[in-house]
Amino acid sequence: MADSDTVITPYRDGPLLVRGAFKLLDQDGNEIDLGERETTTALCRCGKSRLRPFCDGTHAKIGFQSECQAYELPPPKPKA
Repeated sequence: MADSDTVITPYRDGPLLVRGAFKLLDQDGNEIDLGERETTTALCRCGKSRLRPFCDGTHAKIGFQSECQAYELPPPKPKA
């Protein structure tokens, strides 16, 4: 993996782990401070974290389940 690559890995029954440089913006375009999480960051997928959009481990307490197998997305539908 080159230094400029960013890799996002969805973990089974867990968060999205982001490795590499990236910016995280809120819906208004304001940058969200990553604090000390500048090379590896876990983002919530279960929707129950108290630190959203970051993961706080709540997925394990609530029994969140999600398979994360690789597959090919179908092409996007044409815009009407």
